[in-house]
Amino acid sequence: MKNLSKLVFTIIVIVIVCELIGAKSITLGPGKLVLLPMLYAVIIGMLVTPKVLGNKIKVLKKLIGEEEIKKSGSFVMISLLFLGVKYGTLVGPNILKVVEAGPALLLQELGNLATPLIAVPLAIMLGLKRETVGACVSICREPTLGVIGEKYGMDSPEGNGVLGTYMVGTVIGTIFFGFLGSLSINTGLHPYALAMATGVGSGSMMAAGSSALAASVPAQMKDTVLAYAATSNMLTGVTGIYSVIFLAIPFTNWYYEKLNKLRSKGGKKNGK
Repeated sequence: MKNLSKLVFTIIVIVIVCELIGAKSITLGPGKLVLLPMLYAVIIGMLVTPKVLGNKIKVLKKLIGEEEIKKSGSFVMISLLFLGVKYGTLVGPNILKVVEAGPALLLQELGNLATPLIAVPLAIMLGLKRETVGACVSICREPTLGVIGEKYGMDSPEGNGVLGTYMVGTVIGTIFFGFLGSLSINTGLHPYALAMATGVGSGSMMAAGSSALAASVPAQMKDTVLAYAATSNMLTGVTGIYSVIFLAIPFTNWYYEKLNKLRSKGGKKNGK
């Protein structure tokens, strides 16, 4: 309980600081870069860890140690329940408009299979081994973390891979989606289609992308844009689990082995 109380206290302080800073919008060319409190929280959370500033600042050293870091992982899924409730409050009042979208919301997850197709060759070129499977199986959000952790274990190379992509996506992906959300309105695509595209299964990315998109559309479309984004994200979270288990993991393993063999043969021919 002592470790837990210190962890909860630290989280509350970080949340208050981030909320006081608030969302910041930076104009970049035709689009806007929207920085949300969630991004600040990730960065501050990384800074207070023992390996960064935790062992250098006396107050932080007393609050956050290795035990607190280990316990924090167990509470990630619990905290996401609140995010799920928030999704429901957006979807419910706009359910009729969501139903009108038809099967597009359900079938969009199949597009996620293009992720390993592009990412696996790049990972192999960078020298990754079995980490490639975890890092490239999808965009590696919460459902994928659970699946890879259950199948391979988080201490495995595959677990390290999925966790690495998850952290990079949380920090860089949120910034990228915030900018892309406002910039994409200039493509001529319908705002509702763009809203659906922000629902990639990541709460932070969806929030950044849809918030930026909602700020760029007429006021009467704002609630519908947020509803489409939230529904898309929810369905991606549900269907994404089955897509990862039955399609993405088998394909990524097969694809990785094939490319690895081709690279090995090429190395032998060149005398390497």
